Amino acid sequence: MIPVDVHSPASSPTVVHVPLGERAYDILIGRGALAASTERIAALGARSAMIVSDGHVLPRHGEALEAVLAQAGLRVATITVPPGEGSKNYAELERVSNALLDAKIERRDLVVALGGGVVGDLAGFAAAILRRGVRFVQVPTSLLAQVDSSVGGKTGINAPAGKNLIGAFHQPALVVADTALLDTLPERELRAGYAEIVKYGLIDDRAFFEWCEANAARVFAGGPERDHAVAVSCRAKAAVVVEDEREEGRRQLLNLGHTFAHALERIVAYDGARLVHGEAVAIGLVLAYRFSAQLGLCPGQDAERVRRHVAGLGLPSSLAEVPGGFGSPEAILDAMAQDKKVKAGRLTFILARGIGESFVQDDVAADDVLAFLRQAAAEAVPA
Repeated sequence: MIPVDVHSPASSPTVVHVPLGERAYDILIGRGALAASTERIAALGARSAMIVSDGHVLPRHGEALEAVLAQAGLRVATITVPPGEGSKNYAELERVSNALLDAKIERRDLVVALGGGVVGDLAGFAAAILRRGVRFVQVPTSLLAQVDSSVGGKTGINAPAGKNLIGAFHQPALVVADTALLDTLPERELRAGYAEIVKYGLIDDRAFFEWCEANAARVFAGGPERDHAVAVSCRAKAAVVVEDEREEGRRQLLNLGHTFAHALERIVAYDGARLVHGEAVAIGLVLAYRFSAQLGLCPGQDAERVRRHVAGLGLPSSLAEVPGGFGSPEAILDAMAQDKKVKAGRLTFILARGIGESFVQDDVAADDVLAFLRQAAAEAVPA
């Protein structure tokens, strides 16, 4: 266990400030944060707001959000998109953009993303390009979105060539991470979101990883440990975003495990019934540590410790656990070639020297990656 004064659970809702000059904003975290956000939303000075949500989330939480926006004095309109990664496409972007125009949403108004990472990415990108930039508010309703995609201003849609390849950096005006909204999440979604929490410990905070090892069950149970995990994750991401807003250096560390994960998502054609993003990240984290160990960078016992933690929580931890198969090592490598971190055709990986000791490695040899993938694939085939 780690000292209480380092990572102790918060007893009340927390405010994490993201100091980005004119683009600075706050993240409200805790049970009841949505109801407590009325004054902050009113202070933004908008006249109108359009909620972008999906057909699963809106019936659960739309009424509460509409009430908050109305209390803040805003005229409110709503549009829904189909649930799932398939909505991050040109057709839905066009439909949402046209709905925003029809609702006469102006630059000083608000686009409000109510949902998980898909809704946040899509709504945020629509806000980024509408009238060359409209303000937006993130109200993330999944654990993954609360600790990762709602913070940092990365918005976008997918393309046939790969995930999130069409997009823009567009910071939100406010993030409201009401952890009570997670109570309605299916267990699978909670576990998938946890992969993005433990990632922060693996990047550069060994003490937080150790806290996660001791408290993961309590995070799932929804007690103060959940609020604490969300707050620690948001602080960690905010610190990196402030240092490297446009992912030109240190922010790349936030992609630990994601080079593998995005490739696997492309292999399954972004079919969330087979593999959701957090599950792909869980596999990717394990593979990133195993690859680091194979390259002689990371102790094998650390890589195994990561695998045990991930697998012990019911998350997938190997290629063998990709439903419907993972194609081939060559197919995975080909998918990696479209990763956003590729520079001059050369692969960039986030590797590790140990737990909490990740670093960016440019120009990783494709032959080394392919040899590792072939070994991992061979282990995935029953003898």
